[in-house]
Amino acid sequence: MSTPNTWFVYIVQCSDDTLYTGICCDVQRRIHEHNKLKSAARYTRSRRPVKLVYREQVACRRTAAQREHRIKKMKAEEKQALILQQAESDARIAPGTD
Repeated sequence: MSTPNTWFVYIVQCSDDTLYTGICCDVQRRIHEHNKLKSAARYTRSRRPVKLVYREQVACRRTAAQREHRIKKMKAEEKQALILQQAESDARIAPGTD
């Protein structure tokens, strides 16, 4: 559970398979906004639905903005590698229930 001062950098995959990177304090609320509300980013409003593919907790807004900037400068292949790395890490932490 995050505290009020916890910030996240996130990446969503849009319906056209493009990636959008943003920052927020409440990732689930922000994903809902991207998918349903006018307060979504202009980029994602025309590319709904979006799906959360990456989330990274950071210490403060400034750190989140800096990390967002670095991720936005990455090539698509580098972003995909980041997403895959997190997915593999998540799978090791919480193995599937087959």
